[in-house]
Amino acid sequence: MAGFAIDEPNERSLHEKPVPRTGGVAILCGIMGGWTFLGPPSIPVLVSLIVLVCVSFLDDLYGLPVLLRFGAHFLAAGIFALFDLLPVLGPMGAFAAAIAIVWTINLYNFMDGSDGLAGGMALFGFGFYGFAAFLAGDDYFSLLNMTIAMSAGAFLFFNFHPARIFMGDSGSVPLGFLAAAFGLTGWKNGDWPFWFPLAIFSPFVMDATATLLKRLFRGDRIWQAHREHYYQRLIRMGLGHGKLAIIEYILMLAIGISSLLAIRHAGGWILIAGWGLFFFAAMRRIDSRWTHYAK
Repeated sequence: MAGFAIDEPNERSLHEKPVPRTGGVAILCGIMGGWTFLGPPSIPVLVSLIVLVCVSFLDDLYGLPVLLRFGAHFLAAGIFALFDLLPVLGPMGAFAAAIAIVWTINLYNFMDGSDGLAGGMALFGFGFYGFAAFLAGDDYFSLLNMTIAMSAGAFLFFNFHPARIFMGDSGSVPLGFLAAAFGLTGWKNGDWPFWFPLAIFSPFVMDATATLLKRLFRGDRIWQAHREHYYQRLIRMGLGHGKLAIIEYILMLAIGISSLLAIRHAGGWILIAGWGLFFFAAMRRIDSRWTHYAK
């Protein structure tokens, strides 16, 4: 079954029936179709996407070694950082950006474990990128982002609970790359301040980062699949895929709107601090409930 890219339920998954995981191919086809009419972004972005899509699709089909997958992530991030960021950031800045891109690729992949979650983050995340670029007068970059958002929105018709198809690594990995690469590109173009991409994708950044750090401090193998993310715990405690997705969409919408307002009123770091406190309190609450649930 693995050769047909079917996601079989196991002890670490949250679904109960086999589901195809080829939705990422459809998302990327939609993106590339739109970009054909608009004119594609930079060559480094396209080359990096091709590398990630090819390796990730093979991983969906057959399961590739961890080192090969991470090698592809670093290669794609390195290509983009070397050709698109090095002239602006210098060697150390470009290196730091490449590491951040690799982390974003993987956190997006980690968070693709519930019906409608990663697709919704793409719809809202790139949608707000598009709005911000439009407000900054960068119409071309706005349309590039809106193309990604609309492709993710079409995918959600089939991925919302109960999901009939998953995006797989061939969707989550390229979307994670684009979230970081376009976030840095918009900052480089002057469309938004540096904090804006962090705020827009903070529901994924906070959950994945906090979970990784906890597992790292415990000495767990952080590259292995698990069910310890906060969104996974909420589902296991009875919230359900559909309700979780709706709550996350409301959260994404609130963060996106407040971030757009903060750009216009120079309140970015106050916004980051406020949402940071919110996430900290929410995660503490979930941890407390999980302690009682797991007993």
